[in-house]
Amino acid sequence: MVLTQTPALSLEAFLQQPETKPPQEYIEGQIYPKPMPKGQHSRIQTRLTTAINAESEPEKIAMAFTELRCTFGGRSLIPDISVFNWPNIPLNPNGQIADLFLLPPTWTIEILSPEQPPIRVMNNILFCLDHGSELGWLIDPQEQAVATFQPGKQPEIYQGDRILPTLANLPQLHFSPTTIFDYLNL
Repeated sequence: MVLTQTPALSLEAFLQQPETKPPQEYIEGQIYPKPMPKGQHSRIQTRLTTAINAESEPEKIAMAFTELRCTFGGRSLIPDISVFNWPNIPLNPNGQIADLFLLPPTWTIEILSPEQPPIRVMNNILFCLDHGSELGWLIDPQEQAVATFQPGKQPEIYQGDRILPTLANLPQLHFSPTTIFDYLNL
């Protein structure tokens, strides 16, 4: 019996396809659906993005985006939150934020959903770091923990009130897992 493999779809062909719901990521020739956010995921994503932008946008330091497609290094990923240092935000010819982001985020944040394979999510964070990202977070609501990833360092697990690392140009940001998971309380 001879097994034949379906040829992998090229990144260019993938990007020509219409966007889907749920959105899809392109990783090494394969397409993976991104799970639709549920209650806890959505709440953390919304509050954390708002908190980051409240501290970073007025001074034009950085900007956080939710569910933004970032295409670089042969992949097309959609981090839950992508933070870009201000000078790295792509602009269109009119000086407005561009639609295409062909670079990795400065800081990539993923919020683990119960049906999401954690290894694939960690692989995406590590891929971002390998291509220039300065920081990655993997937020796990079920474990009430945050794993942090930085170039050249072992991942670290944070719980409780321990202050999480943020971008060097945003020292005013002080988040702990407690802060993040308190977003889930009404």
